[in-house]
Amino acid sequence: MTARVDPYDGPGERGMLVPPHPHTSLQTVSWLFAGEIEHRDSAGSHAMVRPGELNIMTSGPGIAHSEVTLPSAPPLLHGAQLWVALPDAERNTVTPAFSAYADLPVLDLDGARGTVMVGTVGGVTSPAPAYTPLVGADLLLEPGRTVTVPLTPEFEYAVLVVDGSLRVGDLTPAFGEMAYFGTGRDAIELAASSGGARCLLLGGEPFDEQLVMWWNFIGRSHEEVVAARTEWMASIEAGGSDRFPAVAGYVGDPLPAPPLPGTRLKPRPRAR
Repeated sequence: MTARVDPYDGPGERGMLVPPHPHTSLQTVSWLFAGEIEHRDSAGSHAMVRPGELNIMTSGPGIAHSEVTLPSAPPLLHGAQLWVALPDAERNTVTPAFSAYADLPVLDLDGARGTVMVGTVGGVTSPAPAYTPLVGADLLLEPGRTVTVPLTPEFEYAVLVVDGSLRVGDLTPAFGEMAYFGTGRDAIELAASSGGARCLLLGGEPFDEQLVMWWNFIGRSHEEVVAARTEWMASIEAGGSDRFPAVAGYVGDPLPAPPLPGTRLKPRPRAR
């Protein structure tokens, strides 16, 4: 799983203008704190991504999508997008799709309140599906409070700071940073500063499959990623393909893939 947290404040400007681009073997999980994004994809989906609504796009073997902030949208864009690798058994058989979940369960803890996006936290379970055991929750901590968050010992976890400041166990991650801790814990303490804090709790069962990742493609070998790039570039020339159909409704050209590096792509290790 990778994460991106993007604050953007540009009154009168476009926060995002990302033309159609491809993905393979993953799910994009989008969660906004502020702003609005128009989503279109090659599976025929057209939706507005808004705060408090979980949006999951499943690529299967291949999908293309665009992400655009409309001129009428609020000026502040702030959110996180997680890339979740699909397991080898399903990644080439799952049908590309997009789904949204607006009514997610609320988690109440002593000193914090949150939304469970995926999986189960403190006995509260999200309806959103996952292809591997995962958990994700948006937690808002009260000023100056120390909160004990229950965990699943078999999972590894990370805490992503999205507002304010807090201490995660013995760590003090800054805004936009992740504090990582491995398996074997049944709880973690989060201590908010006097101004309060907001964070994403992310975790899951350790994913042991070796991934080869380059640009927007996830695969299992150098050859697989090269083939995906070749197919994407061919689909641009042809106006769409079986693997990467055109994104209906988007006005403009798709995003070409950058040149491949002059070396063989290697798997990403779990530890460096």
